[in-house]
Amino acid sequence: MTVISVEEYKIGRADGLKPSAADLAAAGSKALSKRVTLRWLRDDVLEVEAGPYVGVLELDCATVRVRPKLAGEELAVLQMIDYATGLDALRDIGTVQHLGEGLDLRDLVCLLLTREAGRLLRHGLRRDYLRREEDLPTVRGRLLADRQVMRRFGRLDRLECRYDERSGDILDNRLCTAALNLAARTATDARVRNDARRLAADFADVCTTRGFDVRAAAERLVYHRANEHYRDAHRWALMLLGRTAFSGLYADHGPVTSAFMVDMNKLFEDFVTRLLRDAAAGTGVDVLPQKTLTRAVMTEGGKTYAPITPDVQLVRGHGPRAWRRSVDAKYKLYGDKKIQTSDLFQSFAYAHALSGADGGGPPTAYVLYAADRDVLPKTIRVHRHDGAAAAQVTCVAVNVPEVLGCLAAGEPPPIIEELRHALLQA
Repeated sequence: MTVISVEEYKIGRADGLKPSAADLAAAGSKALSKRVTLRWLRDDVLEVEAGPYVGVLELDCATVRVRPKLAGEELAVLQMIDYATGLDALRDIGTVQHLGEGLDLRDLVCLLLTREAGRLLRHGLRRDYLRREEDLPTVRGRLLADRQVMRRFGRLDRLECRYDERSGDILDNRLCTAALNLAARTATDARVRNDARRLAADFADVCTTRGFDVRAAAERLVYHRANEHYRDAHRWALMLLGRTAFSGLYADHGPVTSAFMVDMNKLFEDFVTRLLRDAAAGTGVDVLPQKTLTRAVMTEGGKTYAPITPDVQLVRGHGPRAWRRSVDAKYKLYGDKKIQTSDLFQSFAYAHALSGADGGGPPTAYVLYAADRDVLPKTIRVHRHDGAAAAQVTCVAVNVPEVLGCLAAGEPPPIIEELRHALLQA
């Protein structure tokens, strides 16, 4: 199988491929084009144009691997997810990094799933009481007299009974089994695939996946003292199965072909939100993600014309010291180029929409953008005709590799203290 490796926002090509009908359909899929663009050129050449989605895409004639450029390797993407969601499933990051070297994003998720599933097996799979209703030769539990009369009137060879039985065929184990079966079929790394196959067989000894519905399972999951140790395995299982329990749907699965891809724009937004929450702890500032301003843009008659939604709102208290600020998270390398005017105008609008409570200084908004190194903050202002500042946008770089390195070492990233200082000084 040909592997086409391309970095996000780059273009790659491979020749000598023979597309199937499904491959040609994938190139014309509108749903898939939102994540990666496929173009079939002359002489069986496939051109792949990557966007902000990273991951793996399976075609009949080739495998497309979109690799992260800014975050580093695929494991760094999972580190970002781990931190943004508060999962804390990458505790032994050094071992995972060693075992996962060279794996694509989906195989890394499969690897993490098998590690957690193996841990569950070593500690013993959970069992719980399940209610059963069936006809038996002797009474077990409670005799269902009404059903016995209706179904077996005058017969005593079989008795309709209801009883509770301790079993491992429960949701916690069935979810892991379904994900392990998928990992055993789809993992490209032989070691990961074999581990998944072996673990799936072990889980199948205690439960079945017959009639299993992952959507219903995700909605029914409730954690308590008896099953809390399943949480990490379930998170990776749900991500692999396409019904993630993370805040926001990161893993996106294509309808035409097999795709496992992560939206880096959405992930970076949640990553920044977690950084702001950690920075705001103890400052009296509330961090409100995706809070829509329905009355910011209105018609002359007082009707909402268009709601606007900053990525994050920062809100502090009431009274003369109260203020509101917007924060927009941009997964763009603005350390090497100018902020796009469209992003600036958007933040200026947010600044004006949230102004009025603090009274001092021009309306202010923030842009936190992704960077691969430290970059000094910069403030951009829009001025009135008399030269006074009408609004300002402060742009702050988030050194993603540095943040992930600190998190892996168990140390607080420096940007958290920098953000906390800025919040206290506002």
